[in-house]
Amino acid sequence: MSTRYDVAGPQGMFEPGSGDRVLANKLGITLPSDMDEAELILLQKLYESVLSDQMPEDGITVEHLKIWHRRWLGNVYSWAGQARSVNMSKGGFPFAPAAQIPRLMAAFDRGCLAMHTPCHDFSLQRLIDAIAVTHVEFILMHPFREGNGRISRLLADVMAVQAGMGPLDYSSWEAGRDEYILAIQQGLGLNYEPMKQWVARGLGTVGQ
Repeated sequence: MSTRYDVAGPQGMFEPGSGDRVLANKLGITLPSDMDEAELILLQKLYESVLSDQMPEDGITVEHLKIWHRRWLGNVYSWAGQARSVNMSKGGFPFAPAAQIPRLMAAFDRGCLAMHTPCHDFSLQRLIDAIAVTHVEFILMHPFREGNGRISRLLADVMAVQAGMGPLDYSSWEAGRDEYILAIQQGLGLNYEPMKQWVARGLGTVGQ
């Protein structure tokens, strides 16, 4: 894995022989490069099915996110689709405590997702606002043990497609990763303006 997490507990188990670099998995994969490849192939299949055959017509819910996560990684990890049960941090930045995840997911469901989806007939600015808020809140919550960034992007892409646009182009996010992370952290103070700029770039517009 490209990023190391500070974890403990059952979901923190590593695959024997991986040198604590690959989480315990059903496939016996021990090399990070092999796991990256497996996860990428499975993610592509998930995207194809969600965006072509199983697009939510109504509001997106936490249950959708759990189902997507389980369909993506269910053949790899025993805990796929389940709420995170261990504390995690990244680059010295702590995500929401594991004990709070069930409450936060319920609040995210009935608050953020209910308010900002479905995105049919959204203006461009309303779509930018909706994606920015949901993305920041999801990442700060970090509800799953692995794959939060990719599920958050799938969520953003589904919202964009609901609004009649294509999936976002995340190349600018990757190129400016440090600034993107700072934009996420600004959400702790409910400041979503920096993230709106990244969403606007991803949608191919500077926003208004």
